[in-house]
Amino acid sequence: MIDIIINQTLSTLRRGGTILYPTDTIWGIGCDATNTQAIEKIYSIKQRDINKSMLILCSSLDQVKEYVNNIPDIVPTLLNESQHPTTIIYPNACNLPNTLTAADGSIGIRIPDMDFCKELLIRFGKPIVSTSANFSGMPSPNCYNDIPQQLIDMVDYAVPNLPIFESKNGSSKILKIDDNGNIITIR
Repeated sequence: MIDIIINQTLSTLRRGGTILYPTDTIWGIGCDATNTQAIEKIYSIKQRDINKSMLILCSSLDQVKEYVNNIPDIVPTLLNESQHPTTIIYPNACNLPNTLTAADGSIGIRIPDMDFCKELLIRFGKPIVSTSANFSGMPSPNCYNDIPQQLIDMVDYAVPNLPIFESKNGSSKILKIDDNGNIITIR
């Protein structure tokens, strides 16, 4: 069953579609993080200001290295010691559309610790956008049943609501690396 869902999700991502999917934190809306048109569709679905960046999920630090210019030596330790999903905002994103990054060129990246997401990212081979499955300005959904049906209907593929996909972590911890390599806690 999970393999069928992963294959349907991959098919949607590969054709430039948008997905509704469970992550290690909350349910999200995503797409191929290198596809400008798909990213723009997410902004439209969420009614989100194009100037607000979105984060991406990567399968590993090796994949992160393809999308940022520098990973400070402390990052692997920070991620290994964290007891909570952690998003790191890196300066100087590269190989990503400008519509995805912040005005200062930074990008938020998380490496999820969830079997479904890990398998999806490994098989896709590229990062996936991850933004909360809500309309801009509305509360993030705590579970699938909190997601507005109108939003579900707007994505190209919605992963089914299965008990194994109910997230329990809430939003991630957010750290930011400044231009000098200092780590700043945002949330």
